[in-house]
Amino acid sequence: MRRAAVAIAAGAMAVSLAACGSAKESGDKADTTGSAKKGDDIKVGLLLPENATARYEKFDRPLIDKKVKELTNGKGEVVYANAKQDASTQNQQVDTMVTNKVDVLIVDAVDSKAIAGSVKKAKDAGIPVVAYDRLAEGPIDAYTSFDNVTVGKTQGEALLKALGGKAKDGQIVMMNGSSTDPNAAQFKQGAHSVLDGKVKIGREYDTKEWKPENANANMEGAISALGKDKIVGVYSANDGMAGGIITALKAAGIDNIPVTGQDAELAGVQRIVTGEQYMSVYKPYPQEADVAAEMAVALAQGKSLDSIAKDKVDSPTTKAVPSVLVPVVSLTKDNINDTVIKDGIYTVNEICAGKYKAACDKIGLK
Repeated sequence: MRRAAVAIAAGAMAVSLAACGSAKESGDKADTTGSAKKGDDIKVGLLLPENATARYEKFDRPLIDKKVKELTNGKGEVVYANAKQDASTQNQQVDTMVTNKVDVLIVDAVDSKAIAGSVKKAKDAGIPVVAYDRLAEGPIDAYTSFDNVTVGKTQGEALLKALGGKAKDGQIVMMNGSSTDPNAAQFKQGAHSVLDGKVKIGREYDTKEWKPENANANMEGAISALGKDKIVGVYSANDGMAGGIITALKAAGIDNIPVTGQDAELAGVQRIVTGEQYMSVYKPYPQEADVAAEMAVALAQGKSLDSIAKDKVDSPTTKAVPSVLVPVVSLTKDNINDTVIKDGIYTVNEICAGKYKAACDKIGLK
């Protein structure tokens, strides 16, 4: 696992070097989809989907704000709004951004389909749109996220490795993300490509709004239907749901079975330290945020994305969207030092606070 993580991390570095050139270096070629050329005095609208998942407020928002200021000599302004998992609220927020005449929008959609009309409204007003983290529908100009199919494959491979010979002895439960999130479908696709035929899937759920409490209820239903002695592992699409799942497992007297996750949330990393959760997927948020900021500034300034976005991705409504897909790393207790600590996401003191210190000492995390 450690060797695989290093290989993937090396790939991430290569993508970073190839794709993350400064917007200032992207040339003066006008982008016909962008707004009229402007200088550094730009206004970037940033719309994030919810605040229940720790990453958005802790990482994405401040990282994007910092990068925009860096690229604009401190003159660029980020106007922020969070939809708190409400698609209608997010559509209203786009309307407000259009009324306030932002120069570019970065949108992480609550619902990729429901946002399409608002994306078109922004485009009609001459405001280019960067789809962030989720591939929004409508006439978007650019997209950056992680390789979401690879995320699912990474989770599935880790689960199979943890199960070993037990993969044939029992059943797993699959707890996928929200059906309104296109990323969730890609995670599921990747996971199934690895798990199908290798382990029996006893129950599978699409978890409404990614909520831990919904995952908890689903897991209780799976335990009741399958029997607690028949479940050998759980595929959880993210760390928040893993927390709800593990609570249900504990309540049923089930422990020592592998549970996957994603996002490397602090609580998830701490559960990995104690052994309650087997793994998470660490996604280098600084790289994704930097790319989004570079795309947004370039579009606002009427510049080409050619030196930033080397790939093209098709959405259901828009073909060949300039894109950057950032690689990911499988995070287990063996590589916490080499990932989230090395990258400055958390300190050892944060992870090992209070009741987690003994478990940290046991795995040599100091």
